[in-house]
Amino acid sequence: MPRDHLQSAERSASAAPAPDRTRPDAARPAADGAEAPFLELLARGAPAEAYEQPVLLARAEGRPAERVAALERAKLLALRVRSEIEGRRRREAELSALFETAHDLAGLRDLDAVLRAIVQRARSLLGTDVAYLSLNDPERGDTYMRVTEGSVAARFQQLRLGMGEGLGGLVAQTARPYVTDDYFRDGRFQHTHSIDSGVRDEGLVAILGVPLTLGEHVIGVLFAADRRTRVFEREQIALLGSFAALAAAAIDTANLLAETREALSGLERANEIIQDRSAVIERASDVHDRLAELVLRGGGVHDVAAAVSEVLDGTVEFTEAPAAPAGALESSRAEGHAVRHGDDWIAAVAAGDELLGALVLRGHPGLDPVDQRTLERAAMVTSLLLLARRSAAEAEQRVRGELLDDLLDARDRDPRLLRDRATRLRADLDATHAVLAARLEGGTADADQEADARRRLWAAPPISPRPGTASLPPATAARSCCCRCPRDTATDLARRTARELGTAVHEPVTVGASAPVGRLLAGPHTVATAYAEARRCLDTLRLLGRAGDGSAAEDFGFLGLLLAGERDIAGFVDRTIGRVVAYDERRGTELLRTLDAYFACGMSPARTKDELHVHVNTVAQRLDRVGRLLGEDWQSPERALEIQLALRLHRLSGVTQPPPAQH
Repeated sequence: MPRDHLQSAERSASAAPAPDRTRPDAARPAADGAEAPFLELLARGAPAEAYEQPVLLARAEGRPAERVAALERAKLLALRVRSEIEGRRRREAELSALFETAHDLAGLRDLDAVLRAIVQRARSLLGTDVAYLSLNDPERGDTYMRVTEGSVAARFQQLRLGMGEGLGGLVAQTARPYVTDDYFRDGRFQHTHSIDSGVRDEGLVAILGVPLTLGEHVIGVLFAADRRTRVFEREQIALLGSFAALAAAAIDTANLLAETREALSGLERANEIIQDRSAVIERASDVHDRLAELVLRGGGVHDVAAAVSEVLDGTVEFTEAPAAPAGALESSRAEGHAVRHGDDWIAAVAAGDELLGALVLRGHPGLDPVDQRTLERAAMVTSLLLLARRSAAEAEQRVRGELLDDLLDARDRDPRLLRDRATRLRADLDATHAVLAARLEGGTADADQEADARRRLWAAPPISPRPGTASLPPATAARSCCCRCPRDTATDLARRTARELGTAVHEPVTVGASAPVGRLLAGPHTVATAYAEARRCLDTLRLLGRAGDGSAAEDFGFLGLLLAGERDIAGFVDRTIGRVVAYDERRGTELLRTLDAYFACGMSPARTKDELHVHVNTVAQRLDRVGRLLGEDWQSPERALEIQLALRLHRLSGVTQPPPAQH
């Protein structure tokens, strides 16, 4: 909205007679109906000038002064709302352009194309005649034009600015944005003949320049300019600064890519020299590069085995210690070398006196010393990977376990400190979580077996490795955790966890889950209550003979009411007949009333129609609709019992039936 127009509207409103505060309706901003025409103008996005029409029309019709004053006030408020809407639309467009530019950077291939896109979008969003970008030249000590958009003068497009010369040279020298509404009348800048000639050829008057910085270093300047006098707003300066930051990131990325390509080119040349000198050195270098790459990108032991298989032209497998030939494995560990076992070669993967497994080269009886050392080196890298991952997992599990331990006892903990720790672990305590309890169903007849069960369950991969997962240190053979469940139900989460842990430890694992918890810090006992519910579900599964399965209270029907920590009656009713309740509320039907009568009449449609005083076909149609909402098995004994209990609880909750539909 034009600024002078808004100021005029404000002056008109301020000149209107003051309301009489002694009257009961004097505090109202406008008389009844005064805002209606302005709401219509807002709805259709009318121009600012149109908002004067209702006021002018009222005056022309000789309406009372109170009515005219009310319209003036309503007009002012409407203009303010319109201005706010336009501002938000403008900010949305600016953010959209920034996101699109960032997307271009993500797939960076051609630096010039990305810089052109930034300059084009900067010009479009700021609505300027010209936008351009210059880069600093450290060797010549000046800055030169790199990309222009909207420029028509060749001399301007080839300008070079010395540090401190002109507006751009001052920005490049001081690393601060500068703006002028009339460049040739602005004495803050050092005017030179070449710069002024180029700017004059282009016809520029108002210029805004912001620095492109990497760290503390200025690498160039991004400009927006008009061929007429113009005042750049603070928001426009900030927007151009954001585009400048993206441009600087693009340039830095391109430089890094160039350096990387150069480094890779150097490695390729070195590799060619190695190939020319010795095939042995080539193969050793190949395996070294492969293993180093795997380590750097976080590869696993099976990736190492696959890489070595290609180098040795054979099949290399990683096996755990119990599955490897005991004699050959012990011999390899004692000698520190790969040993032959029949047609295979075995290299122990060990850390000190602990055997972690072995790399086995299958069906390759002949092995030269270089290939043998390659297999041994791969075994060493494998041991380092296993140890590093074990240490990282233990450290993270310990920290997460301590967090969940404190959440269980949140009564004595400072919620702010708990939130800070959760943030560092990338855990959102306000997201929906489910607390799980897991138990290994192996034999635990004595202390040694119990300890082994705890060790294997604790050493298993993290439960549902997603952001927001934490685990308790297992004081017993049970393992507990708190998992985010943005899409899965608590039952789905428990079942998937039981499968994952069971696969990891090669034994059945039973998992119980609490109902979803919206905020883990909602109260001092929130997590503890959910954990107790999960343990009850776990114990119930074992009592029902469902060891090795996973479930939540919601999976047990009305039995879940007994397991839920806070007797989740509303949740049970919603899960059982919620779709029928929602249908009645949305359509004004009487499906709930029909269900009540149907069960009260012994599930007889004929008696039900007498109870409801409707035709039997109406009863049949309603029951058919209930079947589509609740499922075909809704009249089975088990489902019917749950539905009747849910209906009874729904009535006891005090919820009134929806009024019958009006026909």
